[in-house]
Amino acid sequence: MTTMAPEAGAGGTVRVVDYLAGELARAGVTHVFGVGGANIEDLYDAVHRGGAVRGVVAKHEFSAVTMADGYARTTRRVGVVAATSGGGAMNLVPGLAEAYASRVPVLALVGQPPTGQEGIGAFQDSSGRSGTFDAREVFAPVSRFCARVEDPDSIGELLPRAVAAAQSDPRGPAVLLLPKDVQQARIQVPARRAVPAPGGPATARAARLDTTAVAAVSDALRGAGHVLVIAGEDVAAADAREELAELARCLGAWVAVTPDAKDVFDNRDPRFAGVAGVMGHANVEDCLRRADLCLLVGTRLPLLARGGLDEALAATDVVCLGPEPPFVAGTALGGNLRDALRAVTARLPSHTRPCPPHAGPLPTPLPGPLVQAREGTVPQAQAVAAVEAALPQDAHVFVDAGNTGAGAVHLLPAPRHGRFVVAVGMGGMGYTFGAGIGAALATGRRTYVLAGDGAFFMHGMEVHTAVEYDAPVTFVIFNNNAHAMCALREEFLQGGGRGDDLFSRTDLAAGVAAAFPSLDATAAADAAELRAALLRGNAGGGPAFVAVECDPREIPPFLPFQSFTEAAESKESSDERAVVHVG
Repeated sequence: MTTMAPEAGAGGTVRVVDYLAGELARAGVTHVFGVGGANIEDLYDAVHRGGAVRGVVAKHEFSAVTMADGYARTTRRVGVVAATSGGGAMNLVPGLAEAYASRVPVLALVGQPPTGQEGIGAFQDSSGRSGTFDAREVFAPVSRFCARVEDPDSIGELLPRAVAAAQSDPRGPAVLLLPKDVQQARIQVPARRAVPAPGGPATARAARLDTTAVAAVSDALRGAGHVLVIAGEDVAAADAREELAELARCLGAWVAVTPDAKDVFDNRDPRFAGVAGVMGHANVEDCLRRADLCLLVGTRLPLLARGGLDEALAATDVVCLGPEPPFVAGTALGGNLRDALRAVTARLPSHTRPCPPHAGPLPTPLPGPLVQAREGTVPQAQAVAAVEAALPQDAHVFVDAGNTGAGAVHLLPAPRHGRFVVAVGMGGMGYTFGAGIGAALATGRRTYVLAGDGAFFMHGMEVHTAVEYDAPVTFVIFNNNAHAMCALREEFLQGGGRGDDLFSRTDLAAGVAAAFPSLDATAAADAAELRAALLRGNAGGGPAFVAVECDPREIPPFLPFQSFTEAAESKESSDERAVVHVG
């Protein structure tokens, strides 16, 4: 794609939108995701004219944000989303909330009505004037930086501030509100400011490490017999996988990961203890009870990651490395995570310390359905095993919420050289469709989206975007014709199912195939057909779609359901003993 200079006018002036597009390209941004509209069309025009940044049109603004989110997570660059005013702007909020909660650097460029029409009845006015609501008050709670660009000349100051805020610790979204007349205004090209290239030396860094704290943490680790490391998503965000592996080697430590960080440590390494928390492995609790010290690396250990571990954590010394303090009691070493890992490791003995044996992250066999399995359904464990058999080791994997998410987090090892992303910040259903497309377009790698039918019905029509842009995304839909986790909660926690969350059967593959004749869409009747369809998708260059029928009453590996499944297994065992006794 050829890069064109911003269109110059008299006296060397450029439109604000041309300046914006040029500065994004200079900062290494390659794509802008969004949905068009009257109050953002000038920015799309500038992107098209400039040629260095590709504009991608999504079907919904939520998905456009998640595209920017997936782009950011897989490239460590700022993801950029652009949307118009009114409903378009408001549709950004849940996606920005996920990016805020998960510390993902996203820049939102949001069109607004012309300044001369604010407060006098402008269509989609959100200036806060004359009784209208103020968009700044909407976006401020879900952003690290939010500003309305009132003066065209201020863009030279506000853009670098927004990008720096998105990349600083803690990372997160930044929002610039752009009135239409400001976008169209011509300005003298501002003096070059340090628009930080993501991951580069100009990226904002946290304060210098406290050397006394580094020494104290190193001494504590050196003196501990057994150490359990629990690593989180910030290891990936800080590009600190190698530093984590080196620290584990020096300590001879077991390494567990949080549900949103399966890819930060080799899942096949003998040190790997499994996934912590409500979707995880029992071995993590066993290692924690045997450990003299628990080291949190790049995670604050939220509830989903510490479910079932609170009692053992309370009996163990906890140290945390990361830019934010943990949610559990312990000693915290703040600052840049990569720097902290290097500083602590440098004070440890350089020889490899042997790792004590442990049980390993053995997947828990999934219980069967509450009733006789429906004919033609594929057990989730078999379906996930088929995905594992076909998954390229450099692929990216995006896992959606619900039963699908619980099963994949528990059962599917992360690819060795790709991301494994679970958006647990807000846990929004449908996140993966946009995020997977953004990651695939950004990196060119095959990207797998694993989602249930409930998530598909929310944002699955972004399949259209994948087809339009020929994105290498394989959509794998675990179709149990239900909001199955909700149905199971009704059954287990509310005294019986109501049936509201159980749906009539839908043939998703047939519907998608009819809508998109060029798309390879498959209804897999069993695990073998699923694997074959996935391998066929891997061999192609563009998108693929596979639906597999599952039973909504199959119980996923999810801690709140554990006591019920244990009771059911106990009853089944008692029944078997009774039969043997009678025999």
